[in-house]
Amino acid sequence: MTFFGMPAKEFFDGFLEFIYILIGLQFFYTAYRVAKANDNENKVTTVIFWIILGILFAFGKWIPYVVSGVLVVIIGILSLVNGIVVKGSIENDKSTEVEGSNKLGNKIFIPVIVMAVLAIIIAKLIPESSASVLGFTAIVAIIIAMIMTKSSFSSMMKQSDRMVQQVGSVAILPQLLAALGAIFTAAGVGDVIASIIGGMIPTVNPWTGSIAYILGMVIFTAIMGNAYAAFTVITAGIGVPFVIAQGADPAISAALAMTAGYCGTLLTPMAGNFNILPVGILEMKDKNGVLKEQALFSIVMVIAHILLMRFWAF
Repeated sequence: MTFFGMPAKEFFDGFLEFIYILIGLQFFYTAYRVAKANDNENKVTTVIFWIILGILFAFGKWIPYVVSGVLVVIIGILSLVNGIVVKGSIENDKSTEVEGSNKLGNKIFIPVIVMAVLAIIIAKLIPESSASVLGFTAIVAIIIAMIMTKSSFSSMMKQSDRMVQQVGSVAILPQLLAALGAIFTAAGVGDVIASIIGGMIPTVNPWTGSIAYILGMVIFTAIMGNAYAAFTVITAGIGVPFVIAQGADPAISAALAMTAGYCGTLLTPMAGNFNILPVGILEMKDKNGVLKEQALFSIVMVIAHILLMRFWAF
């Protein structure tokens, strides 16, 4: 299959790079908005943070690895010293928000639903698009949202900036955790975990293997804040030797392990996008309110995953 005379994989790899450039441009715009703000509190360090993040996303493919590493260290230090603050973003008028909510109602979910369904359909029809399809469908969803709300491009950019600034330094967490997972795998952390678990489990059988694999994913995801980063390490260290080697179906056990990792996501502040960001956006007084509401449900799901692993995968 070809697109515009290019092989599908080559075309979609290029489109993925285009999405990264768009994200980088958004970060540059946020730096511009911060620079224009009247409040000077931590303005310089905040502008530097967003500019560096924009550079990494927009030009990361062409920047030497050493330079990228230095830039990541710099933004990590800026985050560590609380050098990033929300400045320059617009504040929504509450009456406008209420009016819009009453007008749209549940229709507000249409762009998100279209984005998800369209992504699944395209990825199924064109497997080569799987890495970049969410970028494309996100653009489609934005266009639909703009049409529904009759918003201008300028308004869309300002609202996007508002969301970016509310996320703040948490924006880099998924990338850092994913990179950390790759480093752990390359460093052989999975083998270390396998030896530790092997010493703790007196007898390896479907029950002990299922419990070790599920709990390993939950705990390591809670530590990492990212199920994707935990999956490669725990599957290599526990899943393969203690579950798949005992006769479990690889596809079923791997799928259950991944969703078990999501149970760990519900229990950790490290999953900033899911558990910390809502607190900031909703201005919740209890910083751990989201985690507390999810904890019981997560524990029930963990038990369900162990049972499914034992009786479905085997």
